Order: sequence, then structure tokens, then C-alpha cells
Amino acid sequence: MAGAFNSLTFLPVIICNSLIGIAQELKAKKVLDKLSVINQSTVTVIRDGSEDTVSIDKLVLGDVVLLTAGSQICADAVVIDGEVNVNEALLTGEADEIVKTKDSELKSGSFVVSGRCLAVLTKVGADSYISQLMLKAKKMPSSEQSEMVRSINRIVIAAGILIIPIGIALFVQSFVIQGNSFAETVPSVVAALIGMIPEGLYLLLSITLGLSTIRLARNRVMLHDMRSIETLARVDTICVDKTGTITDNSMLVAGAELADSGYEDDEDRLKAISVLVSDYIGCVPDDNITMHALEDYFKYSTNRTCISFHAFSSKYKYSSVQFDDATYVMGAPEFILRQNYDAYREKIESYASKGLRVLCFARYYGGADGSEVFDPSMGAVSLPVPEGSLDNSYSVPLAFILLQNPIRENARETFEYFRKQKVDIKVISGDSPLTVSEVARNAGIKGADKYVDASTMEDADIPELVERYTVFGRVSPEQKQKIIRALKKKGHTVAMTGDGVNDILAMKDADCSVAMAAGSDAAIQASQVVLIDSDFSRMPKIVAEGRRNINNIQRTATLFLVKNIFSLLLALFSIISVLTYPLQPSQITMVSLVNIGIPGFFLAMEPNNRRIEGRFLVKVLLKAMPAALTDFFAIAALVVFGNTFGVNPEDISVASTFLLAIVGFIILANISSPLNAYRVKVLVGCIIGMIIGAFLFHDLFSISYVSIECVMLFVLFAIATEPFMRYLTKLFTYIEKKIQNKA
Repeated sequence: MAGAFNSLTFLPVIICNSLIGIAQELKAKKVLDKLSVINQSTVTVIRDGSEDTVSIDKLVLGDVVLLTAGSQICADAVVIDGEVNVNEALLTGEADEIVKTKDSELKSGSFVVSGRCLAVLTKVGADSYISQLMLKAKKMPSSEQSEMVRSINRIVIAAGILIIPIGIALFVQSFVIQGNSFAETVPSVVAALIGMIPEGLYLLLSITLGLSTIRLARNRVMLHDMRSIETLARVDTICVDKTGTITDNSMLVAGAELADSGYEDDEDRLKAISVLVSDYIGCVPDDNITMHALEDYFKYSTNRTCISFHAFSSKYKYSSVQFDDATYVMGAPEFILRQNYDAYREKIESYASKGLRVLCFARYYGGADGSEVFDPSMGAVSLPVPEGSLDNSYSVPLAFILLQNPIRENARETFEYFRKQKVDIKVISGDSPLTVSEVARNAGIKGADKYVDASTMEDADIPELVERYTVFGRVSPEQKQKIIRALKKKGHTVAMTGDGVNDILAMKDADCSVAMAAGSDAAIQASQVVLIDSDFSRMPKIVAEGRRNINNIQRTATLFLVKNIFSLLLALFSIISVLTYPLQPSQITMVSLVNIGIPGFFLAMEPNNRRIEGRFLVKVLLKAMPAALTDFFAIAALVVFGNTFGVNPEDISVASTFLLAIVGFIILANISSPLNAYRVKVLVGCIIGMIIGAFLFHDLFSISYVSIECVMLFVLFAIATEPFMRYLTKLFTYIEKKIQNKA
């Protein structure tokens, strides 16, 4: 309507950026969809008398499913055969293990801790318990956004609100009060409003996150939550489990040793005990890597009658089987031997010091007079299970079974990366602290010699111990959760990696949770990041990707805010002083292109591993203020001087454009420091681009030759901008440090 068609130069840039953003989003979605199929949760179903593996979305009412340790219960069901211990913490918040026997109800969203059962599905899809919870959740506010996205939202909302009254005021001031024509008024008002809108920030965010998603997917990393990229970039403490993280997921039996040796018939005794262990593992329904390793090693035939059993519990650290003639237990030596542990301590610790995991196989005696009585807490499933364990009984150790996990090939390199990045590693495991410490030492984890037995820890001591120790052994699932909470209360940003059901409570409370795809379904579903090939060495790439995103977006957001704050201040100055806004939309487009768009794109491609500290919005505002204020004071003074000395408004407009560009290049150099060859090329290339654009496309960008008076004013103010901005930068850097120290 105003006929200022060259003021539409900002539109092609926005259209091109939008098309690029859409293309990247579609490409990222395609990659993620492929990955989702690979990582889709499945369940074993009994159909027509045979076992089939189907994806959970193919389940129908009345299906009979097989549930084992680590399975997440995918639909509401009722147990029809077998027994399982179930944790409903994800639904109720309570961490207690609940025994489910025949006719017991299973709620979807809970997970199997131990045992094995068949269950018939009673509610599937939207009718299931977990789906009903999710529907209620959808009525509540959406899940918390990352700090970066939240900050950008605030910037855009603030700009969106401010442009309405300022736009109206500028139009009235120019058209009504000053009496400028409609054709003169519209471009100046549009220039002010375009300058106030951070039109590329959302685009930059979507493109950057889309590219990150693609890069991570190619590295076999799947994100359940985009917020996790930013969280991982801010992480200063990573809590890891030993098995599946430091060590390989595979487990081998290194051998079996008699608890008491030195007799002539040791070989025969060991063989007899091996047969007994074979009978034992034939009765316990545990389905985990430890049991698979035992099954591969002890291959004797099962010939004993099993009366009852108690599956392994991460709470008690052992399992038990009652035969017709005796009762046996297997698990952590400290929890089985109890008061007799000291008699075998030296032998057990000699194995543990070699990085071996030690299982104690023992015969259980429960009577106070020494008679063999089966304690209900040890697994007589027909009897009630009271609180407590082996405290009022004793066990006679028969053999120590030695297990080992090979350390992952690139574990040392991975932990060295985190050491250099000043990220602390805490190893939290259910195994012996001595064993875990030795494994951590071999993996190159700093402070691996600082270990503690969590079974001796009091809850009140945890906040102090988490700062002092690196390795925590014999940790219960509840203690893992308390350790994570204690670290967070100390001000740490915590990531938790895990692969088992015993890790879920801690993963749920961590700032970011990372699951191994080879682990339990429940752990995968509870996590924000899934390592598809269960390779912990992917973690540095995830952290580096997050840091590159935030650092580069933070850098570009600073450039946008310089323009936004300057335009706001200059618009207010123009309204108050009743002066025409000095810049044209096409001029702002050219400066934005060479000061923000082009350098922002190329700098975002560069790796940036600097640790993320401080709040996003505070940092970008404080970094933008020196340049924004310099721009405002320089151009406002130029306009006032120009009006005083009668300089042509068009000349002032051109001089203001180049003054704006000079300050833009100074802030670009500042936020790109330390400068390297790549950044210098980007900076010099943008300066050359600005000069060429001004000469070749001067009509398009409203650039014309100016008077000698205007040149003199421009040179004067251009020289003054550098020291003015330098001292403002020092001031705001001091303010930023004060805010960080206070935080």
C-alpha cells in the first residue's frame, strides 16, 4: 500500500529459512521413525499354544502374556500362573516390591522385579490404568520445557506484546504529529518493528535440534525427550551402574571355589555342589544375565524336587530354594553369611580385589537350636513373608561362585573425556564395593579407590557421603534414588544411566536418564535417552552435541537480542523526541544478514564443547546489552547531531546502517572469541559481503552516497563506539560474574 517494495527484502529470507526448517524437521522425523521401529517394545504372547513376540500395540483383550524380570507390564492383566515381585513406583510413587500370585491384578505401567508368570490381559489400549493416568495428565499443563526454549518463548512473547503499542505510537507520531506522508511513515514504522522481532530464533532452534536428532540417530541414540539434549549439556555428575555401563552386558562364570578347602575329597565335593547348584538354578525362575551365565556353566541334570522358591530380590540381595531335604540360598556373601562373614572376609575380598563378583552358595539353617527350619522370609510362597531376612538364623557356605564382566573396550577413553570436561562420575552398584572399585579403577575412573558399602550407610549420612566417595557398592534401589536426590540438593545436574529395573527409581529422579536398549523394557520406557546399541561410549557424543547446540544458539540469540533491544530503545527514543525512525526495513535486513543470519548459520556448524553454566536468558541478555546500548547511544546521538547541523535524513539513515553494522561486527568478534582460522574466515567473509552488497545492490538496500558532513560525523561516532562498548562489556561481565557467584 505504501509502495515501498524494497522494504520486503526480509520476506525471501524468512521463506527460505522456513522451507529449510520444514525440510530438516521432516528428515529428522523420518530418521526417528526408522529408529522407533528398531526400538519398539515387544512382549511374548501365548497364542494357539505357541509363543510369539509381538509389539505392544498389537495386543488384544484376552491375550496371555509371559512376564519375566525386567518386563514392563504393558496392559492391565491378571496372573493365571506363576509368581512375580512387582514394583508400582512409576504409578504410585511407592518403591515397595509387591508379591503377585495367581488371580492377583497387574497394573500397566508397573514392572516386574523378579519371578516369572503368565497373565491374561483384561484391559488394553486406552482402557488400561496407565492410559487413564496419561489422559488425566493431558488435562494438566504440558511437560516442563527446557530452560533454553522457555527463555526464547519469553523473548518472543515480550516482543509480540511490545510491538503493538509501539507500532501504533510510532505511526501516530510520524503520520499525525510530524505530518509525514503515508509512504514515508510505513517503512520507518516497519523497520522499527522488524528490528524488535527475533524472527529467526525459533527457526534456528528447530533447525539446530532437527540436525542434532539426525546426528544422534546416526550414532544409534534415540531421544524420548528433546529437553534431554540441553540437560545433558549442563550435566556435571553422571551416575553409572557397573554392569552394562562400565562392563559389557555379557557375564561369565570364572569358576567355583569351595568355601572350606584343603581336604582329600575336595574335587568330589565340588562336583557334588556343582550338581546341587544346577538343581538350584533349575528351580529359580530368574531371567537375567547372572542366571544365564550360571546355566551355561553348571550343565548338570536336575533331579531334586523343589517345594518352594524365592526369586532374587534386589532388596535382600539373594534368592532361595527349598528342596524336600534341605534349603539353600545364593547371593551376596555379606547378606547370606551375616555374623559369620568375618571368617571368610579375607578369601572373599581376595576375589573381589581382582574385579570378580562373588556369589555365595550356602545351606540355610533357621532354628535357634541349630535344627533346620525354613524361614518364611526365605521364600516359602505358601506362608506370609514377614519383614527382615537372615538376622535370626544362619547359613553354612558351601561354595563361592566367581563371576566376571569384561570391561568395555572404549570405557577408559570415555571416562577420560568426562574427566577432562570436569564431569564427575559416581559408580552405583549392587555388587561388592571392593569389586566395583577394582573394575572402576581398571576403567580409569578418577577416585575409584574411594568406595563405601551402602549396606552400612544411614540415610542421614548420604548427603555427606555423596561428595566424599566415588564408588557405592551393595546399593539398594531405594538408596540409588536417595543418592540421586542428595546430589541434586547439593546443586549438581545429574544424569543416571541404567539398564535394569533396580535403576528405574533413580532414573526417574535424575535430571536426565539414559537407558541401554539391551536392558529391561521398564528401564527403556522410563528413560529420556536410549542407547540403541547399549554402548556407553556414545555418551560423549550426546554431551558434545548438546553443548554445541546450546553454545551456538546462545551465541546467535545474543546477536538477535542486540538488534531487538537496540530497536526497542531507538523506537522509544523516536516517539519521545518526536523524530522519524532513522532506518529502513531493507537496511535492517542487510545488517541482520551479515551480522546475524550468515555468521549464525556457519558458527552453528562448528563443534563447541564449552561447559554450559548459568541461566540462558540472563547470559544472553547481559552479553547483548553492551552492543545494544552502544548501538542506541551512537545512532541516537548521530540523529540528534544530524538534525542540529541540517544533515539530510537519507544520509543519516545510511550512516546509521553502517554504524549498526560496525557494532554488530565487534559483538560478533567478541562472542566468537577465542578466534580461530574458521571464525576469522566467517567474520572477514561477512564484512566483505556487507561491502559488496552495499555497492552492487545499493538500490535494493537503500544505500546511497552521503555528504562530507555526514561522513565526518560517521567517522567520529565509529571511532567512539569501540571504547564505549569495551567499557560497557567490562561492566556487564562484572555483573554476570556477581549473578553467577550469587547463584
